[in-house]
Amino acid sequence: MEHRGTVPIDTKRLLLRRFTANDIQHAFDNWTSDSRVTEFLRWPAHRDITVTETVLKSWIENYKDKTFYQWGIVLKEIDEPIGTISVVDMEEKTSKVHIGYCIGSKWWNKGYTSEAFSGIIPFFFHEVKAKRIESQHDPENPNSGKVMEKCGLSFEGILRKADWSNRGIVDAAMYSLLAEDYDKATGSIPICPDA
Repeated sequence: MEHRGTVPIDTKRLLLRRFTANDIQHAFDNWTSDSRVTEFLRWPAHRDITVTETVLKSWIENYKDKTFYQWGIVLKEIDEPIGTISVVDMEEKTSKVHIGYCIGSKWWNKGYTSEAFSGIIPFFFHEVKAKRIESQHDPENPNSGKVMEKCGLSFEGILRKADWSNRGIVDAAMYSLLAEDYDKATGSIPICPDA
């Protein structure tokens, strides 16, 4: 793959960008302290802003690495990050990136996560030259799967007891999109029509 690092990506309602130290308070207020957000994730809700500060400072430091992809999902309307979307795993041999995301519960069911995900798809296929974008979710969290489907990923199956989260050992519903299928289906036009 031809790594570019976390570059700014502009969509209709969002700016996907690198985090800065100025985002620490907003991150804590908007999602990292929200236990509804972390129910299906691997990290617990932050009880203290110093935890959020440590995490964001490590991300800021990692931006020097061109293989590090961690975007703040900034809602233009309020000019604050409301969540994050990132590459949580990758494999060079197969040119595969695995995407994870979360946003504050106040902004659920408004299409923001789909808009963010659809914004990074052409970037990974056309600039980074990834061949496969994948993501997975706990079957008990079907709304996460709806984001994947809305952005053109295909359901591949349930991996039984293949993941872990704050809920313990859980099944994983796997989805993917291949570069060749994306180009055939879209002619390089972003997938999510209402993003």
